[in-house]
Amino acid sequence: MACYFRHMKEIFAQIDIEITQENKKEIDRKIHEYLGVEYKNCSQTWKLIKERRSENPEQFITELKNTLTA
Repeated sequence: MACYFRHMKEIFAQIDIEITQENKKEIDRKIHEYLGVEYKNCSQTWKLIKERRSENPEQFITELKNTLTA
C-alpha cells in the first residue's frame, strides 16, 4: 500500500498533511479516487501523480490539498 508515499514527503509537507499509520490508508484511498485509479494500483497512481505534477504543479498541489482535507 502507498508505495509512492516515500516520494511525496515534500508534497505532503507543503500541503500540511502528516502521514500516520492511522490515516495512511484513508489518504491512499482518497488519492486513488482523485486520480481515478483502482485502489491499490500503486504504479499507475505514481505515474499519474508525476504526470499531473509536471503538467501544472500549482494546480496539482491545490487539487490534492482540497481532496485530502475535504
